[in-house]
Amino acid sequence: MGVSGCGKSTIAKCLAEKIDATMIEADDLHAIENIEKMRRGESLNDEDRWPWLKRVSSAMKNTPAPVVVSCSALRRSYRQFLLETAGVPIGFIHLHGSGDVIARRMSARAKHFMPTSLLDSQLSLLEPLGRDEAGVVVDIAQPIELVVEAAVLFTNY
Repeated sequence: MGVSGCGKSTIAKCLAEKIDATMIEADDLHAIENIEKMRRGESLNDEDRWPWLKRVSSAMKNTPAPVVVSCSALRRSYRQFLLETAGVPIGFIHLHGSGDVIARRMSARAKHFMPTSLLDSQLSLLEPLGRDEAGVVVDIAQPIELVVEAAVLFTNY
């Protein structure tokens, strides 16, 4: 989980390979209207997100375990919804980094629908993991191998 540009897709792919899991890319489950809205530089709202989260939950429920999902899950209510509806145990790996690091990564990406101009809206929406939520926070400023290693260690927890 985390804001756009924090490395969710990259880390999820590496983690899925390391633990022999299926990877689900939640970005692929967005309605075309959501993608076009973000391309225009418009933030999604809850009306846009809830149908998407339902598709993410359904994909989790219908994919044999183990599963690694690359999903922003920015708000606690979104994470709670996934926990209640996916029908599988979920641990969250929050990929955390400074706005500067993430903005640099976003501006270096090619062919992604999320513009850097939406980063501030994502950062303002982000609710960090609560102490009562099953998860771990991993600093993305370190080399990718160490981020993946921390994720693997968490999955063995």
